Amino acid sequence: MIHINMRKHIYLFMLFIVMFSCEVNAQPYTINKQVKGKKHMVVTAHPLASEAGLIILKKGGNAIDAMVAVHFVLAVVYQRAGNIGGGGYLIYRRNHYNIQALDFRETAPELASRNMYIQQNGHINDSVSKDGHLASGIPGSVAGVYDAHKANGTLPWKTLLQSAISYAENGFLLTEKEAEELNNNRLDFKRLNNHQTVFYQDIPWKAGDKIVQKDLAKTLRIIQKYGKDGFYKGAIADLIVKEMKSGGGIITHKDLSQYKPIWHQPIEFTYRDSFTVYTMPPSSAGGMILNEMMNMSETINLHSLGFHTTASIHWLAETEKRAYADRAVYCGDADYYHVPIYGLTAKKYAKHRISTFNPTKTIPSKQMKEGTLQYTSEETTHYSIVDSYGQAVSVTTTLNGNYGSRVIVKGAGFVLNNEMDDFSVKPGTPNMFGLIGAEANAIQPGKRMLSSMTPLIVQKNDSLFLIAGTPGGATITTSMYQLLINMIDFNMSLQQAIYSPRFHHQWLPDILYHEADCFDTATKKELEQFGYTLKQRSAFGRIDAIYIAPDASIEGIGDNRGDDSASGE
Repeated sequence: MIHINMRKHIYLFMLFIVMFSCEVNAQPYTINKQVKGKKHMVVTAHPLASEAGLIILKKGGNAIDAMVAVHFVLAVVYQRAGNIGGGGYLIYRRNHYNIQALDFRETAPELASRNMYIQQNGHINDSVSKDGHLASGIPGSVAGVYDAHKANGTLPWKTLLQSAISYAENGFLLTEKEAEELNNNRLDFKRLNNHQTVFYQDIPWKAGDKIVQKDLAKTLRIIQKYGKDGFYKGAIADLIVKEMKSGGGIITHKDLSQYKPIWHQPIEFTYRDSFTVYTMPPSSAGGMILNEMMNMSETINLHSLGFHTTASIHWLAETEKRAYADRAVYCGDADYYHVPIYGLTAKKYAKHRISTFNPTKTIPSKQMKEGTLQYTSEETTHYSIVDSYGQAVSVTTTLNGNYGSRVIVKGAGFVLNNEMDDFSVKPGTPNMFGLIGAEANAIQPGKRMLSSMTPLIVQKNDSLFLIAGTPGGATITTSMYQLLINMIDFNMSLQQAIYSPRFHHQWLPDILYHEADCFDTATKKELEQFGYTLKQRSAFGRIDAIYIAPDASIEGIGDNRGDDSASGE
């Protein structure tokens, strides 16, 4: 009997060692890239956020309720882009004839000025527009999520933050990608903060490490109790302003208390007669130039050109160049500048814009200007949700750069954005994503900086068809463009459409960027003969999307470019 017990104990000890070893070396969560269901679906950048949203839907909550839970969990477990210190955009479908857009983009502080980042020699001091306290706009996330819930939520606000609070208070395990991102930014966390932060440690982070955020848990409890007033007034506002003063920032109590999200009618357009796309109006340029590119593509039979042939790539790249040239000149915050929305999105204008297309060569960007209009009356994350009631949300939210300004509010535990760099800091010069801007996007107090974020909801013959979006800075809109073209014109499944390699042209610089394995050798050679300069770069964004089939079944796909994960039933 003793001999048998000893063998049993040795066996259990060895099993423990094996299990412990597997936990340390493997990803700490199950990441579901493809999930099919009949009731509801959530797809986000992190499996814990997807599961948190699904839990709310199972409790009878609607898509907006799940959105609240997802957003705050992402602020804890996906700190480089999920946030309460940033902003974003939401497309909400209550039913097939009631679809709204919510702009909770950051705004410029009252003390901001047009030339605040320009030195006496006329050069831009882009280190302060991208790094540290002066790079931050007034955060909009908490107000946006709160107002969306107040107008459309069904479950109590307090219950929706509990998962996020638990992960902040008790900790969660890092994925390999998140450990890598923390390590890549660890020296900036130390350099740009005058206090110890939980994101910095002397030894490198690794997959399976636990990160605990006690200060963030306290902040979330205050927001849980007081709603948006808990963030924009009182103790948290005091900590934000104190942090600003400690590092030369300019956000004040007045800035915080006066911030307001804005409800809009979305950009709405049809494609190939059957499809209606709903996406963001200004202050995002994404919806307008997506509309413009799709209008240009409607003038040709893309399917006949073939997927990723020289002919189809050339066509798509030329439409992207034209749209981004228009973006640079015409797009900004419509509350501060007359943005010609109807002109840019008119099908007649698209036909005129693409009429100079040459099928055998590219037009150099230096020779391609913005179109002549008849005026008429990158770090980011996305999540998509559909509920059993047929409601849907498509939300793209951001801090701008990876971990934003890398400034963590002392005592509050959250990262501040570096969105001020999305303004045209000096009109005619590129921002951190290489995008050129003009007077339309110049810095002005209270103004929303221009964005590329393009959350979208698509209906086919009035039935819900697709909820999608992606991070990716300047590549966001071209990624959404290619997703739609892949599904509608090239008849791809959602997974095929997302997993297919992507390319991007933004007019300036005059480069056709592409992912690895996007073009074969022969196609590359032909494109170069057409006059393109090709450059391979890292992955473009991470599309999180939901497809609703004709039989009402639901498919959620998390992009294979990240830890993105789907949860549903």
